[in-house]
Amino acid sequence: MISFNEALDRLLETAKPLGTERTPLATSPGRVLAEDIHSDIDMPPFNKSAVDGYACRRADLPAPSLRVLETIAAGTLPHHPIGPGQCAKIMTGAIVPEGADTVIMVEDTTELPDGKIRFINEFTSPNICCKGEDIRKEELVLSKGSIILPPAIAVMASVGAVTPTVFKQPTVAVISTGDELVDPKDYPGLAMIRNSNSSQLIAQVERIHLKAVDLGISGDSKEALLRKIKEGLTAADILILSGGVSMGDYDYVPAIMKQLGIDIRFKSVAIQPGRPTVFGTKGSGFIFGLPGNPVSSFVVFEVLVKPFLFKLMGHSFSPPLVRLPLGSPINRRNSARKSILPVFIRDGEIFPVDYHGSAHIHSYINAQGMISIEIGITELKQGELQDVRLL
Repeated sequence: MISFNEALDRLLETAKPLGTERTPLATSPGRVLAEDIHSDIDMPPFNKSAVDGYACRRADLPAPSLRVLETIAAGTLPHHPIGPGQCAKIMTGAIVPEGADTVIMVEDTTELPDGKIRFINEFTSPNICCKGEDIRKEELVLSKGSIILPPAIAVMASVGAVTPTVFKQPTVAVISTGDELVDPKDYPGLAMIRNSNSSQLIAQVERIHLKAVDLGISGDSKEALLRKIKEGLTAADILILSGGVSMGDYDYVPAIMKQLGIDIRFKSVAIQPGRPTVFGTKGSGFIFGLPGNPVSSFVVFEVLVKPFLFKLMGHSFSPPLVRLPLGSPINRRNSARKSILPVFIRDGEIFPVDYHGSAHIHSYINAQGMISIEIGITELKQGELQDVRLL
C-alpha cells in the first residue's frame, strides 16, 4: 500500500499530453490551450466613450454653454475635432473625437433653447476608456495550459484567436464489474443491485468535457473480465473499471491485468474510502481499477483520476478550495489511512454530512465539498480551520 501523495505523484509522472490540434472557437469550451494567446490589437482599439453623453474639454465645463457639433454613434467616425466651447453628442462605445478629454453624462446636462447644452453638475469623471488600457497589442492574454472557460472565449474572440491550438482529449471507457449488477432500467431481483457506478463515472468524465464510452457490465468470471478489459483497452485511451479489485474470491481484475501484460504501477492506496485502487499502463493505454462501492469510485475519480486526465490534456489541475472552521468536532477510530469525508457549509462553518460508509452515495447529495483527515489524526476539534475541496 502506498500513500495518497505517492499515488498521485506516480499518476502525474505517467501522464503526458497526447498531442495538439486546432479547433474552432465555438467548440473550444473546456479544452486546454496548447499555445500562448497574444492580442493582435490594443483593447480598447481607440479612446472610447464609457457613457452616453457629450464629449468636450474639461476646461470648458464652467462655461455657460457648449455648442454641439455632431452626434457620434458607436461604429462611426467623428467628423470634427473639439475646440474651445464645443462638444459632440456621443453614444457609449463610440470613438471620442480629437480634442476632447472628458465625456459628461446626459443626466449631468441641460439643453438650452438655442440647441446648446450646459453642464449642471459640480464634478464628473472623464468617462473615457483609453486606448490600450485593458490590453496592449502583443500582450499575453491567455497562457498555455489554461482551460478555456466562457470569459476566455470572449477574450479570444476579441483578439482574433478563432482557431486556437489545444491539447488533444483522451477518450475514456467505463466498465462496471459484478454478477450482482443489472442495468438501471431493470428492476433488481433478489441479491441484485442496479449498476450506478457506470452512470456516475460517465457523468464525472463528461463534466470535464471528455467523451465517455459506456461498455456496460462485465460478469465476475475470468473469461468475461478478460474479454471486457481487452475491449476497453481497444475502445479508448483510458479504461476505468469499478469493482473486482479487492481481496474477494471473485476479484480477478489485478490478475487479469498482469495476464494482459499491463504494468501495474500501484494496487493499494492509503485512503479511505478507496484503498483497493489499481492503476496500470500498457503501451499508450491506461487502466484504472476502482473499488465497487459508489462513494469509493466517486472519491477516487475526483482525487486521483481527474488530475490524471487533466494532465493528459496539458493542464495542472488544482481543486477549488475554501478554508473554513469546523462547526462541530469530527472523530474517527482508525487513523491508518487518509480519510476523505463529505461536508456541507452553513453560516461560514463546516459540518460533516451524515455518512454511513463507502456504499452510502446518497450522503453526497447533500455534500458541498470534501475534507481530508491525514494519517495518524483521530480528532478534528470544533473551530479548527480545514480546507474544503468544493464539489
